[in-house]
Amino acid sequence: MSAIHENLNKVRSEITLAIQRAKRPLDSVTLLAVSKTFDDEAVRAAYAAGQLQFGENYVQEAVDKIQALQDIREALTWHFIGPLQSNKTKDVAEHFDWVHTIDRLKIAQRLNDQRPQHLHKLQVCVQVNISQEDSKSGISPHEAKDFCLALLDFPHLELRGLMSIPAAKLDAEDSRADHRSLAELFKTIAKDPAIQNQAPLFNTLSMGMSSDLAVAIEEGSTIVRIGTAIFGKRVKNDIA
Repeated sequence: MSAIHENLNKVRSEITLAIQRAKRPLDSVTLLAVSKTFDDEAVRAAYAAGQLQFGENYVQEAVDKIQALQDIREALTWHFIGPLQSNKTKDVAEHFDWVHTIDRLKIAQRLNDQRPQHLHKLQVCVQVNISQEDSKSGISPHEAKDFCLALLDFPHLELRGLMSIPAAKLDAEDSRADHRSLAELFKTIAKDPAIQNQAPLFNTLSMGMSSDLAVAIEEGSTIVRIGTAIFGKRVKNDIA
């Protein structure tokens, strides 16, 4: 068994325990393996261990990786989880299944217009700056509902939910309030009649990483984004 396989088993066990503590269904949380800075062979090793969902932050690196893995493309779901610049939207629209970091209508418009007609709708989450840090990307919490409603006008995008990257904390427990705030915001938006009528798959809370996945799950996360605990320590990557 490879080290990646062993790590995946450990992470899956931790996720299961957190789900059980929260008294949620065992299939209510998706593990997203964040493979940024790791090569296609690392993804193949995770795939061999049963992992099908992968997250990437750097567009060119990700596109190269996706193309190198074309033989298993149909089995995999690729999520873009990094900051997205206008000049990179075409590659993301053409190669990814999900985008978690929508926070500007200009980006949403470009992704919508550049999504190939033969592909299913691009699944999107709105990034919320839940801790309201100046250095973080994302819509402010009080603007999130109106922004979600605006996304309903894009026919090639499927609004799925909210995503956040809370402020870094030394203790995972200290991130609980941010996760809880995002979950409450999600519930509020989900009650809107337009969301209920036009976004039937609005069911996703993308929050929680290697350091705080248990707390995030206890607070309602449906996708946890785990990289280091699966693939190991990252090397610096300057490719955007």
